[in-house]
Amino acid sequence: MDRREFLKASAASVAFSAFGAYAAEPVRQNPRRVGLIGSGWYGKSALFRLLQIEPVEVVALCDVDKNMLAEAAKMVAERQVSKNTPHTYGDYREMLKNEKLDIVHVATPDHWHALAMIAAVKAGADVYVEKPISVDVVEGQAMLAAARKYKRVVQVNMQRRSTPHLIEARENIIKAGKLGKIGHVEICCYYPMRARGNPPAMNPPENLDYEMWTGPAPMQPYCSWMHPRGWRAFMEYSNGVIGDMGVHMLDMVRWLLDLGWPKTISSSGGILLDKESRSNINDTQIATFDFGELPVVWTHRTWGNPVDQEYPWAGFIYGDKGTLKADVYKYDFIPRGRGGENAHGDALYEYDKYPEDKTERDLERHVAAPMRRHWRNFLDAIDSRGRPVCDIEEGYITASSCILANIACKLGRTLAWDSEKGRVIDDDEANSLLNRPYRQPWIHPDPRNV
Repeated sequence: MDRREFLKASAASVAFSAFGAYAAEPVRQNPRRVGLIGSGWYGKSALFRLLQIEPVEVVALCDVDKNMLAEAAKMVAERQVSKNTPHTYGDYREMLKNEKLDIVHVATPDHWHALAMIAAVKAGADVYVEKPISVDVVEGQAMLAAARKYKRVVQVNMQRRSTPHLIEARENIIKAGKLGKIGHVEICCYYPMRARGNPPAMNPPENLDYEMWTGPAPMQPYCSWMHPRGWRAFMEYSNGVIGDMGVHMLDMVRWLLDLGWPKTISSSGGILLDKESRSNINDTQIATFDFGELPVVWTHRTWGNPVDQEYPWAGFIYGDKGTLKADVYKYDFIPRGRGGENAHGDALYEYDKYPEDKTERDLERHVAAPMRRHWRNFLDAIDSRGRPVCDIEEGYITASSCILANIACKLGRTLAWDSEKGRVIDDDEANSLLNRPYRQPWIHPDPRNV
């Protein structure tokens, strides 16, 4: 360690110990004012990474679960430099009306992303929104239109684009030409993540405003799976495994290979094994995203063994000179034939700088470093008024591609996509499914009038 590095490390250590909080950067004269909508698992995990890299002031939290909201407010107060307890709200509209916010982090269940994000940019905030950005295609179109109309910076938390070992693979393997001509890509998820069983209908807990939690989604009888994390078992609030896990891997591959929209999308599958469960998402699905000369094929099974035990949720990029395997933990390059050298990279853990990562409850530790970099990229884009690495348009392309795969699976035919018009070519039935009906009194956003 040279003198400059030593001084930088020492200053960071002093800042951390003096404030007793995460932030180790110099305190800004006017810290950015932050509000969080959705204070559950990933809302807190992502927000705490922001607090680690800049002494923002989290002034407001919103959640429909009173208990979760109170716990989050206490945790934020303990971590932020000022030690102030954020104001708390049960309705994001009231929060946006009462608070002047520079940044809004949207971390609700998927069916709430669109309305909250659009309201936040209208209120003048830049937005960090969780993936997938939407549950239907038209929502995504409206979110993109709103970001551009109100000139706001919007970063989607698909943090593979900010993952150090994947950046290394992109530069040292793909851009260096070590794969040769790339002709096929496989992406997959074999995690047993589809809920099984039949929990009975019950009254929602008193601490949960279930009417507001449901919002624009169809009202369903409440069961124990729905809150706080089990809602992904239902298509009413999500887009299944492909919409949850597939978006990460498809976006990773699109970024690694500089891909835009697929030209055609086909898919097959369904509930093929576990037909008794209350869950209504597919337990098995294959989808092909055809980018012209490059097919990207997604497969998920929530049962059985993975094809590659070392890479159960991953991407495999095949070239005539070698293969790249990549996931959130590592990558491996395997050259074809003699003369090439294998390469390997691992996820970055920064326990020396952020020892709290070791003990924080519910933190996906391999994601901490990527999220810090993803936040920093967002903050830099705010300062420059430029586009972040996972701009809302990238989130729209990736999420919509996965939604179109579900539509193709439902209809049993290949869809040809017109990215300029945002429509399926010559398929009125498919186009009628781009916009899911909203429950009254909520009004579906219109990209022509946001």
